[in-house]
Amino acid sequence: MAAMSRALRIEQALRAHFQPTLIEVNDDSAHHAGHAGASPAGETHFSVTLVSSAFNGLSRVARSRAVYSVLNPELQEGLHALALTLRTPEELIGLSNG
Repeated sequence: MAAMSRALRIEQALRAHFQPTLIEVNDDSAHHAGHAGASPAGETHFSVTLVSSAFNGLSRVARSRAVYSVLNPELQEGLHALALTLRTPEELIGLSNG
């Protein structure tokens, strides 16, 4: 059986912890080839969009810290960079109505 991709592991960890209404995990590693922290094997740079009511009342920094805490095992195993978009469902609705 093939090993689970890092993108899928990230998605599963974030789903389990934040119960998001929307989640998108994109492997951007190919765009960072040759940059610091990039691996020829890829799976080092990701962008994540996460919408969850778990972010209610949390600052941007607190939201990022919560995500980094959940993904710490991946960071210890070669995940180098995350671009995070973290919203509450109400913030997402506000963006679509604005």
